[in-house]
Amino acid sequence: MEKVSFSPLSRLAICGGTHGNEMSGVYMVRELQKLKLDRKGSVSITTVLTNPRAVDACRRYMETDLNRCFTDDLLSAPITDSTPYELRRACELNTQLGPKGSREAVDLLCDIHNTTSNMGICLIFYSSDWIALHIYKYLQRKITSAPVKAILLDTTSSEAYSLESVGKHGFTMEVGPQPNGVLRADIFNMVKEAVDLLIEWLQKFNSGSVFEGGEVEAFTPVRSVDYPRDPTTNDITAAIHPELQDNDYTLLHAGNPVFQSFSGETVEHEGEDLYPVFVNECAYYEKKIAFHLTKKITLTLPSISIKQD
Repeated sequence: MEKVSFSPLSRLAICGGTHGNEMSGVYMVRELQKLKLDRKGSVSITTVLTNPRAVDACRRYMETDLNRCFTDDLLSAPITDSTPYELRRACELNTQLGPKGSREAVDLLCDIHNTTSNMGICLIFYSSDWIALHIYKYLQRKITSAPVKAILLDTTSSEAYSLESVGKHGFTMEVGPQPNGVLRADIFNMVKEAVDLLIEWLQKFNSGSVFEGGEVEAFTPVRSVDYPRDPTTNDITAAIHPELQDNDYTLLHAGNPVFQSFSGETVEHEGEDLYPVFVNECAYYEKKIAFHLTKKITLTLPSISIKQD
């Protein structure tokens, strides 16, 4: 593949608290603000506590999930008295960090989240963004304290619903396992290392370093699986099986146990071999998702560098 060049990536936004009970991002942003770290070398850094009301209440959200509010249709909808708080906040963030799809948008947006699932460090991004993929490749090579994985969402820019889509480039950084409303030192340290390496990568890129191409693995969603439910009450009748619990990214074969009913019976995986992610994620109970099933793909990256005048 031919080398691809990009304009300087001089404006970085680091966001946390999009979900108000995911504490690593909240405290990473607060620490950066305390240090008054608004520039490092060639990179100007904007730090944003994105959902302050939910952070104060230590809740995922107040009225609706902020991280589902950034589609073009929602951002362009008129604001009325009945508009939920999070959608109003999404429009404010779009003005501050975007507008989405514009030349004025920040060059790179990193939105830090926690998951209760055993996902290690997982970057989530839309389409084959060479910048985000090269950052992922760099983090994967540099970080040895935890697995570094990526999930690639096949969604158009206009339908991209999460905060990172506001930047010219961007990704969600999911880090776990960590319970909601709790701050774990080991998980915070993973976030801090990843943020430090992200800034290091940007400085190297802006100084003219060429990042060689290569191959990386990523996961793409196939379908979501709900818990077994009582047909009358719709209550769940089983929990994640102990052999699946904490085994995100481990290939599921037909016949492998996935649920254990409250009466002790095992429910097995059916169909093609797929990789589970976000297994038993707390926030997905309301969405009726026990885990997502994904395929593993290999992506070939071109070499990239800064555009030369």
